[in-house]
Amino acid sequence: MKIANAHLAYCTNIHPAESWEETLTALKEHTLTVRDKVAPSAPAPGYAIGLRLSARAADELLEGSNLADFKQWLEQENCYVFTINGFPYGSFHGTRVKEQVFLPDWTSDERLDYTIKLFSIIAQLVPEGIDGSVSTLPGSHKQFEADDAPIFKNLEICAEKIEEFSQQYNRDLHLGLEPEPLGHFENTEESLAFFDRFLKVASNPDLIKRRVGINYDTCHFALEFNDCRQSLDALRAAGIRISKVHLSSALEFDPLSQESLESIRSFDEPTYFHQVIVLDSDGHLTRHRDLPDFFASIENTQPTPPDPVAGRIHFHIPLYAEPGAPLRSTQSHAVDALEYFAEHPDFCTHFEIETYTWGVLPGDLQITIEDQIAKEYQWVLERC
Repeated sequence: MKIANAHLAYCTNIHPAESWEETLTALKEHTLTVRDKVAPSAPAPGYAIGLRLSARAADELLEGSNLADFKQWLEQENCYVFTINGFPYGSFHGTRVKEQVFLPDWTSDERLDYTIKLFSIIAQLVPEGIDGSVSTLPGSHKQFEADDAPIFKNLEICAEKIEEFSQQYNRDLHLGLEPEPLGHFENTEESLAFFDRFLKVASNPDLIKRRVGINYDTCHFALEFNDCRQSLDALRAAGIRISKVHLSSALEFDPLSQESLESIRSFDEPTYFHQVIVLDSDGHLTRHRDLPDFFASIENTQPTPPDPVAGRIHFHIPLYAEPGAPLRSTQSHAVDALEYFAEHPDFCTHFEIETYTWGVLPGDLQITIEDQIAKEYQWVLERC
């Protein structure tokens, strides 16, 4: 659906689905229900879908008449697709994901091939006059100690293919690398440095700037204690395209409060990484790979750090939700992003609500999945 001159969807990675049949079933059972709650008769171009396709689903969608049938279904249901989440390659629910979500990374041909397939799909799905995006991981994960060279090589090959699809289908297509805590690059400073290194070795820097950019996740950048306006200004000043904005919030807690520490234990679950970043009074950050690592540091009486001011946890919570005291959220970062959009309506055309953790939210934050997504839409639309 349109918001000003941009497009808004929710990311369907919230629905467990690995095959194309499962993906389409989720769209029919859940996404259309959300549509009927939010925009039952959306004006042209209709109700927008932020599609998540696993590698398996992408392969199956490209088989036989599946893609043509899906395009016909979209038209019948007054829906359209403008973006695909290509970060999770394989299983994303009901199993241990954690660092596996970064595999295969951008040093591998598997990641390159998968992403090119996603662009072959979005090029055919996105309506005329609308740009199409695919979001992906930030190159690799820090624990993999990946070299830049193969990442740059594969990203440049991908950019060249995106350019070919853009010209073939007369669409503006672009890839968004999504900085995430402990990713190969994870915050504003590291994102700027990564693109500076990339552009220096790229054979066609203008092509890279046109086809490869940043997927700005308000949860992730808030986790890094980055200021939203300063971050967006810096990225844009460096000529980095803002491919998409993910709207989501993280948890915030007081590291000195025993009540807060007890409260965050309910968010320690085994499926996803829940990195913890703690800010001290000197402005320094201490990073913990996951919630269990943070708790272990406390139990071992290690500084976490000394004189902590605030802690934030990589746990996506609904945009409208403010967890009960003593916990807080980083909702203000998402608010800042929407206010920035109001002041700079051309800075990005793709916005996506992304609270994929519905299935692992503590009970007091969990409501019917369609109602949660509808309330998140309402929260966003009230601010646009």
